[in-house]
Amino acid sequence: MHFTYCPHCGTELIRKEIGDEGLIPYCEKCSIPLWDMFTTSIIAAVVNEYDEVALLRQNYVSTTNYVCVAGIMKIGESAEETVIREVKEEIGQDVDTLEFISSYPYEKKEMLMLGYKAIVKKQDFQLSGEVDSVEWVKSEHALSFLREGSIAWKLVKAVIGK
Repeated sequence: MHFTYCPHCGTELIRKEIGDEGLIPYCEKCSIPLWDMFTTSIIAAVVNEYDEVALLRQNYVSTTNYVCVAGIMKIGESAEETVIREVKEEIGQDVDTLEFISSYPYEKKEMLMLGYKAIVKKQDFQLSGEVDSVEWVKSEHALSFLREGSIAWKLVKAVIGK
């Protein structure tokens, strides 16, 4: 999000030199800089004890490619709590172990995605309304289900060690 007006008082912002940050939107009335903002979200490669990765179909995301579990962090929630909640909500799996893998800027959506490996014990899937289908895919085949170069592809590639 790029600010033009102060979200606190509504005053139109000026551009002000702030340290080595360069020209930053600034509210003279509130005396505060307003840096561009992004939404923080998680993306999780969910893996089980059989070396399988859970890959989802969400038609509102793509009708041709699979994706990983992903979701927006809620205020007051840690990234780890978000992963556990989203994995349970979207596919009904209980996370046993989490490992942070990497962060991924997603400029198209003004997001920062925090990537995790979420280890679960394989259970039947319980799908949320936002998931059209999900399947367990052997890790050696998982990358072929994802759009090459996508954040999900990069995460799964890191998780399976290729």
